[in-house]
Amino acid sequence: QVQLVESGGGLVQPGGSLRLSCAASGFTMDYYAIGWFRQAPGKEREGVGYVTKRGGNTYYADSAKGRFTISKDNAKDTVYLQMNSLKPEDTAVYYCAATNMATMDAYDYDYWGQGTRVTVSS
Repeated sequence: QVQLVESGGGLVQPGGSLRLSCAASGFTMDYYAIGWFRQAPGKEREGVGYVTKRGGNTYYADSAKGRFTISKDNAKDTVYLQMNSLKPEDTAVYYCAATNMATMDAYDYDYWGQGTRVTVSS
């Protein structure tokens, strides 16, 4: 059974950091690019960034550039989203998803996790 499980969300103060994890089971991450998406209350889902199949390349949305870093450990079938300098507007449910393409288009992603909530507030 293909499954993605996010963890690491929580409450953090503005300017703080969090590291989210996305663990895969039922498939090997080597063959998939992994994307991170988020959905804030009352807003549409938006892409945060993705890492390519072998982890050699990453892409970030403008909102994430310079603050977020995606890394991939294929040996552990886990992808990480390191988030620094967090802002209240980063508050959202964060999802990881898998695709065999290099894309930020959510419709091209085949497998999704259940999400982990991040709240940035003082």
